[in-house]
Amino acid sequence: MNIRNLRKNKEEHLALAQSEEKQYLTFMLNQELFAVVIHNIKEIIEYAGVTEVPLMPRFMHGVINMRGAVIPVIDLAVRFGKGSSTIGRRSCVVILEVFFSEAYHDVGVLVDSVNEVIEISASKIEPPPEFGAKVRSEFISGIGTINDKFVIILDVNHALSLGEMVELVDEKINSSSEHRISFNADEMQ
Repeated sequence: MNIRNLRKNKEEHLALAQSEEKQYLTFMLNQELFAVVIHNIKEIIEYAGVTEVPLMPRFMHGVINMRGAVIPVIDLAVRFGKGSSTIGRRSCVVILEVFFSEAYHDVGVLVDSVNEVIEISASKIEPPPEFGAKVRSEFISGIGTINDKFVIILDVNHALSLGEMVELVDEKINSSSEHRISFNADEMQ
């Protein structure tokens, strides 16, 4: 195979990749439009409350029981540094599959409302901005354009990084136990 054929194959592959359309679920969070690739979604359920778990970071809204499985529910607004979500009649929990430690895990995310499933071609998606975004750039896989509106396409495995969340939970638990130990030591004096 010569260089001309290699270049032609590369150009054909690039053109095919740019014309590919993927399906995304769009949802609202603090009046901003977000999307996730549909293959990450396992289920969408109406928000019916959660069981709070003590000593969890603020973004850990609680857990739900889904057919016998305990599913953590993350408040995406808090995770993105935007304050707590306001629960309304359209609030939903989107159950996503997140890859961590060589396996898929179910994680729920609390969103204000679910909009629709749309197709966005790769040519309509720009890379995430290096700075100036309202969400950490490593949480974003791209910025899509739909009917002259921007939609932030999330990188589920980074935005819901279970490794990072486990570290934050451990940190919260350790700081709480250190506080109890120092408090008890002060009482003894």
